[in-house]
Amino acid sequence: MSQFDAALMWFRRDLRSEDNAALFAALKDSRRVYCVFVYDTEILDALPTRNDRRVEFIWQSVTELGVALEKAGGQLITLHGAARTEIPRLAATLGVQAVYANHDYEPAALERDRAVALALKDSGIAFLTRKDQVIFEKDEVLTLGGTPFSVFTPYKNAWLKKLDSFYVKAYPVERYAEHLAKAPAQQRMLSLADIGFEPTNLQALGISGGAAAGKKLLDDFLPRMARYRDSRDFPAKKGPSYLSVHLRFGTVSIRALARAAWSGAGGPSGEGPATWLSELVWRDFYFMILHHHPHVVSRAFKPAYDAIQWPNDQNLFAAWCEGRTGYPIVDAAMRQLNQTGYMHNRLRMIAASFLVKDLHVDWRWGEKYFADQLNDFDQSANNGGWQWAASTGCDAQPYFRIFNPVSQSERFDAEGAFIRRYVPELAGCDKRAIHAPWEMTLLEQQGAGVIIGKDYPAPVVEHAAARLQALEMFKAVRS
Repeated sequence: MSQFDAALMWFRRDLRSEDNAALFAALKDSRRVYCVFVYDTEILDALPTRNDRRVEFIWQSVTELGVALEKAGGQLITLHGAARTEIPRLAATLGVQAVYANHDYEPAALERDRAVALALKDSGIAFLTRKDQVIFEKDEVLTLGGTPFSVFTPYKNAWLKKLDSFYVKAYPVERYAEHLAKAPAQQRMLSLADIGFEPTNLQALGISGGAAAGKKLLDDFLPRMARYRDSRDFPAKKGPSYLSVHLRFGTVSIRALARAAWSGAGGPSGEGPATWLSELVWRDFYFMILHHHPHVVSRAFKPAYDAIQWPNDQNLFAAWCEGRTGYPIVDAAMRQLNQTGYMHNRLRMIAASFLVKDLHVDWRWGEKYFADQLNDFDQSANNGGWQWAASTGCDAQPYFRIFNPVSQSERFDAEGAFIRRYVPELAGCDKRAIHAPWEMTLLEQQGAGVIIGKDYPAPVVEHAAARLQALEMFKAVRS
């Protein structure tokens, strides 16, 4: 017997109808389930531009979700407004007894959800949430002493020890799909123009939103997973899964990905799947850190490092943002980000280390720039990655880990293929010179068709000297 006559399923960063924890719970518990997605103006109005790739990706995914729900007998209501007021208003209009959603973990989202829950409670409506975007959350993986982990490796070991088939099992939404309801009034799916946004270069980049596109990428990656450990660090190779934006918006299920990696980790090609599974564990780890240490949103995980006096040279920061630092691997990485909204994970570490340890710019400036540019921006992972690179976060390695941009370039883009793609000024350089083109003689520069300081910038800083200065900055707050 159903617990509720009618319920409302509120989709957020879980834009799929299959293997969805909250949708499954709503359908199982209710005789009728309405579905809604809100284009939240509190989020959209804060964006710096009206042609944001992420918004177009969301819109594509929501549109596909609406089609999937209609095929299953339901309907998706789309609204444009502040979710904290639209959800309680819609719930009251529909006369539901409960609103279901999947957990969110970001401080702003938690504050929104508290406001929604309070408004619903005043109307006698329950607000029920489920875990969906991680495998383990909050207090599910703790030390033997019952405290949160602060270092990744022991967390990973405990995470893997706890994992079993139950945690990666799919929710059989289709079993209760007959409970999906159509809206009482005629609904029109909102267009991109309706919410005040314009098309981007998403299609030209070959990026598509929606669960079908996510499944296609996963199917493409599965045969390559065995090689993931050996290929993941080379930006010119097709090594990553490219699923991060789909994970961010829930067009793929984290359980499906973890299940594939976990099952493959025990096979003959186990190192690749095990390494990819480790990346999924990192994702859970940073969600856990954000939950237990919400101060990391604006301050260092290690409080002592909040005392660092960052020079924050605006011109150096602008050079980094625009990909004109004179260090080819850094510039290629930043240009990839600006042109596509994507940056290879190895390059994220190189670019972040360079901004903080070479240019001596506050990690929060870089974190904010990535937040504005990345298609797959996720607050917990972005913050965790930046604090890792800046040595201010929960990392066992000391502050004197500083990436050398030239040696990183030589190691991970040895032929210069990635650099040539995004820094075409250097296309004529041979593979020896392309990593440090300022070392070429004038004759060599002329032969390569690039004059350093004219056609391509000279280095904005000297790495060895900048490294020593960074070490002194960190030492000053540790003494």
